Amino acid sequence: MWNDTDLPLAHLITFRCYGTWLHGDERGSVDRAHNRYRESYIPANDQWRKHNTQTLKGQPVSLDAVRRQSVEVAVRETCALRNWFLRALSVRTNHVHCVVSIGETKTDQALTALKANATRQMRQDGCWQKQHSPWVKKGSKRNLWNERSIERAIDYVINGQGDELPDFD
Repeated sequence: MWNDTDLPLAHLITFRCYGTWLHGDERGSVDRAHNRYRESYIPANDQWRKHNTQTLKGQPVSLDAVRRQSVEVAVRETCALRNWFLRALSVRTNHVHCVVSIGETKTDQALTALKANATRQMRQDGCWQKQHSPWVKKGSKRNLWNERSIERAIDYVINGQGDELPDFD
């Protein structure tokens, strides 16, 4: 069944921690010229990865159990305050996935709000004291136009992220 409105029914929004997936990485990467649906990643390049590692402005950021809990609280609170329907959430050690229905809100605004509120919550909880953001500048925003795509995104977020993370670090 296809959604025949101009608005996606939901979005798969992903944002990564700073410095955790650089161009040249063995997993491949995406840039402006290589960012089409189902297009292969840019292949690994050890020289490029080393260069990008050396140009980092700070250490790569990871989310321990306390930070993950802060981020989860912030995402849930942001969705509740803005009347967005949070369908699935997975906060990992180096990225966050959520499937969310945001109505007429632009996805860039939703991504910005989620990242800003996650940072604010981590600062409030005392687990992020730095002035800079713990997140990369951008993020992934995939439109989900029908129920099947929403179901697949939810399954990916809930079941496709590996084992459950422990609450201790």
